[in-house]
Amino acid sequence: MENTPVLKWALLIGLPILCLIMYKVILRIFFGVVIVPEDRIGLVTKKFVLFGKQELPEGRILATQGEAGFQAQTLAPGVYFWKWMWQYAITFQPFTIIPTGKIGLVLAKDGAELPTGSILARKVSCDMFQDTVAFLENGGCKGRQTGIMTPGSYRINTFIFEVEITDMVSIPENAVGIVTTLEGKALEVGAIAGKTIPQHNNFQDVDAFLEKGGYKGLQEQVILAGSYFINPWFAKMEIVRMTEIAIGHVGVVISFVGSDGVDISGVEFKHGNIVAKGTKGVWAEPLGPGKYPINPYIMKVELVPTTNLVLNWASARSEAHQLDKNLSTITVRSKDGFTFNLDVSQIIHIPTTEAPKVIARFGNMSNLVTQVLEPTIGNYFRNSAQGADVISFLTSRKERQNAAKEHIGQVLDQYNVFGVDTLIGDIVPPESLMKTLTDRKIAEEQKVTYETQRQAQETRQSLEKETAVAEMQKEIVKADQGVLIAERIADASVKKATGDANSVRLQATAESDRMKLLASGEAEKVRLLAKADADRTEWTAKAEAEKISLTGKAEAEKILAIGQSSAESYKLAVEAMGGENFTRLKVMEAIGNQHIRIMPDVLIGGGEGANGPISGLLGLKLLEEISNKQTTIANASPSADSETK
Repeated sequence: MENTPVLKWALLIGLPILCLIMYKVILRIFFGVVIVPEDRIGLVTKKFVLFGKQELPEGRILATQGEAGFQAQTLAPGVYFWKWMWQYAITFQPFTIIPTGKIGLVLAKDGAELPTGSILARKVSCDMFQDTVAFLENGGCKGRQTGIMTPGSYRINTFIFEVEITDMVSIPENAVGIVTTLEGKALEVGAIAGKTIPQHNNFQDVDAFLEKGGYKGLQEQVILAGSYFINPWFAKMEIVRMTEIAIGHVGVVISFVGSDGVDISGVEFKHGNIVAKGTKGVWAEPLGPGKYPINPYIMKVELVPTTNLVLNWASARSEAHQLDKNLSTITVRSKDGFTFNLDVSQIIHIPTTEAPKVIARFGNMSNLVTQVLEPTIGNYFRNSAQGADVISFLTSRKERQNAAKEHIGQVLDQYNVFGVDTLIGDIVPPESLMKTLTDRKIAEEQKVTYETQRQAQETRQSLEKETAVAEMQKEIVKADQGVLIAERIADASVKKATGDANSVRLQATAESDRMKLLASGEAEKVRLLAKADADRTEWTAKAEAEKISLTGKAEAEKILAIGQSSAESYKLAVEAMGGENFTRLKVMEAIGNQHIRIMPDVLIGGGEGANGPISGLLGLKLLEEISNKQTTIANASPSADSETK
């Protein structure tokens, strides 16, 4: 009985806690609840069927009508009831994620059979393979699919679909993509590449390509730089560089595809067909300098230089174009049986309009050199050397060069090539002949030298004779020149004395004139200064007189005004004080103003006592000492004041 309350409380508290902990198990067992997380999908396997069809149709692995087995319908994130654990097995599967820059290739394990000859299953409406039921009901076929999955997240039923992630196709700049498809119609007889099909978005829409009759195999169309969603199960990609035609060149196009073109070269050209652009053959219109997205498997571009082209028949020299790398120095034999070598340079020019004809005739520039230029120029100089001896060939080099230019130019015109110039370079005659010629030349030069020396001796003798005569003539000339110099010196002395006298006379005259001018200037200066001083004195006196007059007048007026004022003042004072009192007052003021002593400073009196006279004398002496002391102080005061200053 004592344990009953404890058990009761344990049930009340423990059951809710247990339910919270085991709620998924409880819901799954009692209500068949399935909770699919937000980042998962549920793959359903039905173990058995209580009512209805139990088995799947023949050849199928996924159930769409509620049959037992793997279910086509998946469970999206959410809550589902009545999925009893004894009847359904639920597997949680993460979303299929295609990263950026990737694509997803899909392989279906269930569906209809592929048509005979097909390697890829056509796309059906199934929400990017997320609706398995729609895929199966709309006729989706098993196997590799033409449709792909672009970057993103998808709810894919992995019971039926396998997804392989691969890279997008990226074509870099200055490059093109050559496409070879693995699905489509077979190529027509005689064709090497499939014709261009419109509106398939650069092979990204496989079904559009196939529906419009696209061919399998090499494609005429190329893909330019960029990134593309191309299914590698449908098309293989090869990246090649764009065809670049440098400045100074043109590109003659030889097309291996297209309809058979009509020859437009004319009746005179019988060495190949020249066709219009877009047809099979050598195009009449060459490509100018630039970059072109050309498929090298269906077109070939032969570069033809349009500037002057130099070819050297010399073993030690070759141009940058390397067309003359196999040409060597020409060896010829002269009429007199000597063998010698010579270097030749040929300058040619191919006009742009003639470039297609050259390629149609020879195929490329190397064939033009080996088939025409090399034999033409070599044979011409061999034939020319056999008609003359070595000395004649060497001495007539300029004429032979001009003749070679004319002859070779006429030959090249027949091949649509213009011969600009033919130049003969270094000629190496036989060594034995050169020794003979050298010895002969040395002998001739020695003969000339001896003759020159003889003439030099004769000239020297004549020179010595003329030199002796010239020495004697020099003494005669020297004497004549001495006489002439003495005469010139005497004339110079006379002229110098005359010049000195004239100089003294002119200097005296100039000095006299200068003194006169100075005296006249000084007198004029004194006169002007005296006049200016007189004028200054006169004006000063007038000003001083005017000043004195004005000052006296002002002083008189001042005295008169003061007198009138004093008289009026005295009159009023007399009336106020009386005549006697006013007189006494003025006397006292005069005494005070003039410091008149009424009483003496020292009074010496003689008393009747014993010391009376003596006291009087002492007082006089004391007065005298005080007076002397005051005088001394008065005399010392100016000196002290000046020192102070």
